Amino acid sequence: MKLATYKDGSRDGQLVVVSRDLATAHYATGIAERLQQVLDDWGFLSPQLQDLYDNLNSGKARHAFPLDAARCMAPLPRAYQWADGSAYINHVELVRAARKAEVPQTYYTDPLMYQGGSDDFLGPCDDVIVPKEKYGIDFEAEIAVITGDVPMGATPERALDGIRLVLLANDVSLRNLIPDELAKGFGFLQSKPATAFSPVAVTLDELGESWDKGRLDLTLQSTWNGRRVGMCEAGPEMTFHFGQLIAHICKTRNVRAGSIVGSGTVSNKGTEGPGGKMEWSKGYSCIAEKRAIETIQDGKPATEYMKFGDTIRIEMKGRDGQSIFGAIDQTIAPLAKPK
Repeated sequence: MKLATYKDGSRDGQLVVVSRDLATAHYATGIAERLQQVLDDWGFLSPQLQDLYDNLNSGKARHAFPLDAARCMAPLPRAYQWADGSAYINHVELVRAARKAEVPQTYYTDPLMYQGGSDDFLGPCDDVIVPKEKYGIDFEAEIAVITGDVPMGATPERALDGIRLVLLANDVSLRNLIPDELAKGFGFLQSKPATAFSPVAVTLDELGESWDKGRLDLTLQSTWNGRRVGMCEAGPEMTFHFGQLIAHICKTRNVRAGSIVGSGTVSNKGTEGPGGKMEWSKGYSCIAEKRAIETIQDGKPATEYMKFGDTIRIEMKGRDGQSIFGAIDQTIAPLAKPK
């Protein structure tokens, strides 16, 4: 099934069930008001939502209405946890190669992960508000999952069983703030503002064969200012699958229902083109990676970070060509001056 959260003036919005083709929706009133309620009692409430979903798809839901992505909040508007990995090691290799730094061998066996803010997520069409352009505004197109309870010490296989929903994310980064923060040796904070999510989160059965043991084997599309810049394959080059990412968190603590875990920037390796020059035909899922490629090839980056008024659209289509999660479609905007 497919689930979304509509804006209703509250912090947590109103849960709606969305049709498979993303055309119509139906309030889940009478079953659950909020998505977190469903995650807390998945075994009891999700079958009831599935019945509503089946009726919606068959045209039997009496109070269906057209889905409006602009009215959607993040499917889970605030979460108990947002932990974002860096599961595509090619992204790490490129960024470190650009500054002539080696990748530690542990990066290939132990996932990188940071814990971001989870109290203020953005909806798919909400503006990305940034105080200053000079902070180096970058999008990051990612896959994410929402979990149920997963116990401390869970294996990657057990952790996979804890995945309830899959969605897309734009994990915005302020690149020019990152170096000074990391130099303190204590991780990201100001350089990671609010994350945005796709209009819809979907259960694993909706993904069919595209969901392959913790990896989503489909193409993630990134369109910057109307120009397609990324057509990255999300499945084959994901070094750590979602079960491994969740198990990484579970090494020393429980993961509770309503946690969101991100994949990190989806990234694909380049291929050797004419004359031995490397080509990245799949494009990129963040500007930092494009700048890293330019630095490796030309000695310096040429692509600038985002400006106020820029737009970013992130979407994934199924093998039938239909959008699965709906699109993240955002504009970069300045922080309004206090009156």
